Amino acid sequence: MNGPIAHLSRRYRFSASHRLHVDAISPERNREMFGKCNNPFGHGHNYIAQVTFSGPVDVATGMVTNLADLDSFAQRELLDHFDHANLNSLEFFRDRVPSTENVCVELWRIFAEYPYAKLERVRVEETGNNSFDYFGEGAKIQHEE
Repeated sequence: MNGPIAHLSRRYRFSASHRLHVDAISPERNREMFGKCNNPFGHGHNYIAQVTFSGPVDVATGMVTNLADLDSFAQRELLDHFDHANLNSLEFFRDRVPSTENVCVELWRIFAEYPYAKLERVRVEETGNNSFDYFGEGAKIQHEE
């Protein structure tokens, strides 16, 4: 019998640079759309990625998942690639704008492969004022009426 279902959230910090730019539109339109984020030399952020998993609470350990396993996975799959990187140079962003929304989508793809719990949410904080959430491709948007 499975135990009660609990949610676990874990935060990971990484520093990375990016440039928001779309080659298919004019330099003027890029500057209008992205402002200072279109700087040709890029700019950086100290990101905080929070991943939330769910799963049964293991009877023996009392945990949803072993944090050492999750941290090892995050180091190998996220931090080793994203920390101190230019996001524009990563394979996923070769044909995508490395907006924080797209960072969320990529982190979902990465953490969905974690085998010991079910990924529920990815949140990425870009600045103290901006954070973005992604709940997976099948998530439905709730509208107030």
